[in-house]
Amino acid sequence: MPIGTAFHERTFTLCESLNYREWSGYYAVSSYEPHHEHEYNAIRNAAALIDISPLFKYRLTGKDATRLVDRIITRDLRKVAVGQVIYTPWCDERGKVIDDGTVSRLAENTYRWTAADPSLRWFTQNATGLDVQIEDISETVAALALQGPTSGRLLRKLAEDSDIETLKYFRVTTGKITGVPVEISRTGYTGDLGYEIWVASAEALQVWDALMETGRAFDIHPAGMLALDVARIEAGLLLIDIDFNSSKKSLIEEQKYSPFEMGLGRLVNTDKNRFVGQKALIEEQKRGHGREIVGLEIDWTEVEKLYEDVGLPPAVSPIASRVAVPVYKDGTQVGKATSSTWSPTLKKMIALATVKREFTKPETKLQFEITVEAIRHRVGATVVKTPFFNPKRKTATPVN
Repeated sequence: MPIGTAFHERTFTLCESLNYREWSGYYAVSSYEPHHEHEYNAIRNAAALIDISPLFKYRLTGKDATRLVDRIITRDLRKVAVGQVIYTPWCDERGKVIDDGTVSRLAENTYRWTAADPSLRWFTQNATGLDVQIEDISETVAALALQGPTSGRLLRKLAEDSDIETLKYFRVTTGKITGVPVEISRTGYTGDLGYEIWVASAEALQVWDALMETGRAFDIHPAGMLALDVARIEAGLLLIDIDFNSSKKSLIEEQKYSPFEMGLGRLVNTDKNRFVGQKALIEEQKRGHGREIVGLEIDWTEVEKLYEDVGLPPAVSPIASRVAVPVYKDGTQVGKATSSTWSPTLKKMIALATVKREFTKPETKLQFEITVEAIRHRVGATVVKTPFFNPKRKTATPVN
């Protein structure tokens, strides 16, 4: 049975809809209000506060901590400075992705590692013979995502002893919020300007209260998973168990993905020191991969016509779909769309899809399956680069 996070005492009071889901053994709010429209608008137009405490979190310390991280991830840790955060996949021996997440280099040999799935056993297995301590801090450290255009100004007003004013994209700093020590990273899962705040679970409520109180002037709203799902698709960000599968949980080879198939080839440094899956990834890089995850824009005019033909106004659920549907080229299935949504900001229907590599070039015309009144149809879809939505403010130099 799920349990509440360190913020549950506050989120439960605010959750008018009582719409929850289970996330890694915790209650997670799907939508605070009966409809998630205001929560999504807060992400894109103001400030949204999202409880991301159910993430698995690990702290790695010791003389060989850097060696261990570099041994597991596909990226080259020699290029990562103290105070930097990286997004990275990590693979099994066959070059198939086990999981993806962020690694924050907090000191020369101190790291905070986030993951979607439990990873302690894998980290420990690969630490054999190394002087490193791996601590599962999933329960003792709570986390909030503060996302949206006004999030930076809010934090600059509230955070003490920190350098929020100069904090760059994918960097981490320390500070205090109402006297409570926190770590703040300029990261997020929305593709917008945003920060993630890491705090000891025992003091989490003080930080929540301070953010909500000070955030009133910045139109802050708590936001749930439904709003986050729409935002992350707009940002072209992948979701484990939906857009790809962990090789540790896959039942067949088709369910396993390499970083190249996930469109993350830029994050694979095959020329660095030995890492798990390196040999397989070098071979795949030479021979090429057969499929890849891409973005699709659905032809809305064709969707409208399908509804008009049956005498109905066009209707698309405001909730992002996680149901895979076929993708075609000239009548032959060439892939599957795994996440799709109507983008309120772009005013387009978009999707993330796995397709055969010969059809991954931008502007390639495909067909997307859509069902209207229990009848399956195919509408036009165009391959586009992701992210679909990429505002300059996400990475811009902070300004007062």
